Amino acid sequence: MLAAVVLLPSAIAAAATTQTADVLLSQGKTVATSTTESSSYPGAKAVDGSTTTRWASAEGADPQWLRIDLGQSASIHRVVLDWEAAYAKKYRIEVSDDGTSFTTAATVDAGDGKVDDLGGLTARGRFVRFVGLTRATSYGYSFWEMQVFGTTDSSGDTQAPTTPAGLTAGTTTATSVALTWGAATDDVGVAGYDVLRNGTAVATSATTSYTDTGLTPDTPYTYAVRARDTAGNASPASTPITVKTAAGSPGFVLAAAGDIAEHCTASSSSCAHVKTAKLVEQINPAAVLTMGDNQYDEPTLADFKNYYDKTWGKFKSITHPTPGNHESYSSPKFKSYEDYFGAIAKPQGQRYYSWEMGNWHFVALDSNDFVTHDEFAEPPQITWLKQDLAKNTKGCVAAYFHHPRWSSGDHGDNKDSIELWNLMVADKVDLVLNGHDHDYERFVPQNADGKADANGPVEIVGGSGGADLYDLSPAHATTAKLLKTYGVLKLSMTDTSFQTQLIGVDGKVLDSSPTYTCH
Repeated sequence: MLAAVVLLPSAIAAAATTQTADVLLSQGKTVATSTTESSSYPGAKAVDGSTTTRWASAEGADPQWLRIDLGQSASIHRVVLDWEAAYAKKYRIEVSDDGTSFTTAATVDAGDGKVDDLGGLTARGRFVRFVGLTRATSYGYSFWEMQVFGTTDSSGDTQAPTTPAGLTAGTTTATSVALTWGAATDDVGVAGYDVLRNGTAVATSATTSYTDTGLTPDTPYTYAVRARDTAGNASPASTPITVKTAAGSPGFVLAAAGDIAEHCTASSSSCAHVKTAKLVEQINPAAVLTMGDNQYDEPTLADFKNYYDKTWGKFKSITHPTPGNHESYSSPKFKSYEDYFGAIAKPQGQRYYSWEMGNWHFVALDSNDFVTHDEFAEPPQITWLKQDLAKNTKGCVAAYFHHPRWSSGDHGDNKDSIELWNLMVADKVDLVLNGHDHDYERFVPQNADGKADANGPVEIVGGSGGADLYDLSPAHATTAKLLKTYGVLKLSMTDTSFQTQLIGVDGKVLDSSPTYTCH
């Protein structure tokens, strides 16, 4: 552990003079972050030289990181962190040549929120990363400035790689462009390639290919690439090419959640489904999806009318619901659910059905059929599902039902959903939404065995609509984000892709997925 040294804010700017050979390397350099609390606190604020602007990560989540690209390899002797109130108890400073493989340069295990001056470092690399491990507050991580001191390479490898040739566009959709190019050469070795879109670097690739996603349909983009070596020397940019994305619809936005209405109303400040309903109103979706347990505990029709109807019921006309296990607790089973939702509870005669919007095919399932334990799973729903997916002609597919196959929440993995999940994998479903566990968990794409696989569906457990939250278990290896929080899923769909966000009850984005291209 390195001890933290207290400095007055005015001492930070002058700190470089304590080591006469060192210079401030980080100010104004390119920064990447794991998250930001909002657009007001971007990573660039941590290297702008001002002690009145700051970076702040998303609240309530560990770990988080901020990475500075020094632009070239350097000997790093010292790092200074000027903390805001949201400081770290435990964190690491890491260094890397390529921005991917990092080694630890310093570890702090008892941060006190004052200015940390970590001197005497002997690290070397182009990228310097702060990794927050344990927060000292309920907020995120936030500092006014992160300053890196040292010396840049003035000798050794000064030769830049050759300019990459043969930049070519491959498969182009409405929202993505696949690029390939020829390998550059270098006297020492090429470390990677910068991809430039309209003159601005948007990504770094370790290989000679990259797919740029999240683009606007029917729009021209100009691309070029340049090579870099481990010393930070960069080649000139390649000959640019212009690519126009395919035409497509502008897309649509959906709102989704499960486990929604408790026995409470707006008169109680702790009533969460009142707050999540306001989020749905702000999102202004084209449709609303519910992943079961719409009303608690053993819901009667009166419960639906007294609680759910006064909040999420405002969106009933655009809602495509599914039932959870709590809907089966009424007597007779599901009667109150069906009486409240009426025709939209069973639009095709069953509590499972499909519907379409844009280039998307949506499958709403009743997973209660598969968690009875002492009964056989109902064959008709599986038979219907296989036929429904086989007949689908849309390019993107999403399914939603109550009981998740994979979960790091209180209920854990659900073996009774194996058959459903395996069908999703086999039929290349893109997105699977669930509830049941009262938390939020987003997984990377997975295969039938729950291993990371880009060809599998993205599963999101969104049981954060208002019911009392559950404690969390250790996250799966494939978990991208796990939060004990209330919120609503905002789903942004195009003809060929989707991107998801969790919006918290304070209106802040608590998690954002990558933009995924449909299988």
